[in-house]
Amino acid sequence: MSKILILGATGSLGRHVVQQAVSTHHNVSILLRTPSKLPADIQKKVVVYEADLAEMSTSALATVFRTHDAVINTAGYVTQGQIFVDLTDRIVTSLESIPERERPVCWFLAGAALLDMDESGRRGVDLPVLSSTYWPHRVNFDRIRQTTLDWRILCPGPMVAQSPLGLDRMRISLDRLLVEVQAFARLRPEAALPFFSDLIREMIITYADAAALMIANITANNEMSHHRVGMALPVDMRDEKKQWAVQQ
Repeated sequence: MSKILILGATGSLGRHVVQQAVSTHHNVSILLRTPSKLPADIQKKVVVYEADLAEMSTSALATVFRTHDAVINTAGYVTQGQIFVDLTDRIVTSLESIPERERPVCWFLAGAALLDMDESGRRGVDLPVLSSTYWPHRVNFDRIRQTTLDWRILCPGPMVAQSPLGLDRMRISLDRLLVEVQAFARLRPEAALPFFSDLIREMIITYADAAALMIANITANNEMSHHRVGMALPVDMRDEKKQWAVQQ
């Protein structure tokens, strides 16, 4: 049983992380501006820090962070641009200020566009059209990987509110997309964008499965440490993926 602090606890993914952390009997803390947004039954089972993450000083954040074994950050949106980058930098800076032996394991959230498409290391965020929206993921990754933190970054495709499939059936990758990029797309950058878009549709997963992966991997220095982590449903679920894509 670990002490877990969850940021972004009232968001689509954050709610699932909270529910699963509580149901697996961890000691759960939540930092959020409006505690009343939490379901009443959850409020009774967690420690709540009432604060605005974007306005807390890094020293105040560090004081909260250092009393936990893991910090799971699902706060912010890539479409916020520089605001999202500044928020991530604030969290990372706070974690860095903690003596190394006292630092928690930390999970961050990005998207599948941050994963390598091939052995060259080219990523979806490097494609011109995608870069205009998803550039904060690249900036955040560059900031995080320069640290000595025990970090992991979840990089899922679109997430949906469907029943979980279970981690035993999920495909999981470290740093690379789960589907190989075709040779012509490697040679012609202009051809990579539509191909990448097709790949993303095949990487639709549930919020519940994404949350389960994070909760199951909060042990210090495990196999996911210092990696971007991709997830996808089994290849035999193509029809379900298409149906879920329509519902998005």
